[in-house]
Amino acid sequence: MSVVNIPFSSYLELAKPRILTLILITTALGFFLGGNGIVSFPLLAFTILGAGCVCAGASALNHYLERDSDGKMERTKNRPIPAGIIAAHHALAYGIILILVGLCILILWVNLLTAFLSLLTAFLYVLVYTPMKKLSWLNTTIGAIPGAIPPMGGWAAATGQLDLGAWVLFLIMFLWQHPHFYAIAWMCKEDYRLAGFKMLPVIDPQGVRTFRQIQIFSLILIPISLLPFAFGIGGHFYRFAALVLGILFWREGRQLAFSRSSKDAVKLLKTSVLYLPLLFLLIVLDVSF
Repeated sequence: MSVVNIPFSSYLELAKPRILTLILITTALGFFLGGNGIVSFPLLAFTILGAGCVCAGASALNHYLERDSDGKMERTKNRPIPAGIIAAHHALAYGIILILVGLCILILWVNLLTAFLSLLTAFLYVLVYTPMKKLSWLNTTIGAIPGAIPPMGGWAAATGQLDLGAWVLFLIMFLWQHPHFYAIAWMCKEDYRLAGFKMLPVIDPQGVRTFRQIQIFSLILIPISLLPFAFGIGGHFYRFAALVLGILFWREGRQLAFSRSSKDAVKLLKTSVLYLPLLFLLIVLDVSF
């Protein structure tokens, strides 16, 4: 199939739109909080566009590197490369071009610090986290680092520096990803085993260590999520609501540890998907009003 005949939806799938959406939202959040509001709409637009291109490019390169493994897993065998819709070398070129375009946008119209953070995110995701999935169960923790950098990039875009608040956002994102991705890994452990990925549930089939990790990180997340209040980013309303959200999130993880069922893993995953946007919405509302 020629490049011009490939549907746009296939190229969009290479960009991993769900991950891309989360990255753009957290980048915008960092921009908003760092600047105590939107300091410049054009600057925000260039930040979102540049960071979005880099993220999409990194996702495409992940598709390229994992094409053989994706073909072995039920949940990924219909992705564009293993399904034969997009040639591997086209995906490689697509990913590299997107990253270069995104970096140029950030360097020319935002600042070097934001460009560096985006490049660091792509590097860690593509060249560290992706190969590490076949080497060690610690890949989830390593992968949580690039996943937590985008709000710092937004903060740096608005301020030109990384203040304490940027690191607080990093910590929240870093901790949240562990129960979120361990829930996914528990549900898909057989797929991951077939692909040769050393996710924790694959090497821990009884789930003892997996559920311990879920509870530890979700428990630590509770006091860390209160740091915005401690540093004056959020108010009393945020403190109360964040505490309630954190306890509910932790309880879902504890329930999964008791039942070890896919049903409760799905519940934890859904809770994690709701937790993060609600927490960030609370911060924005508290800052705005």
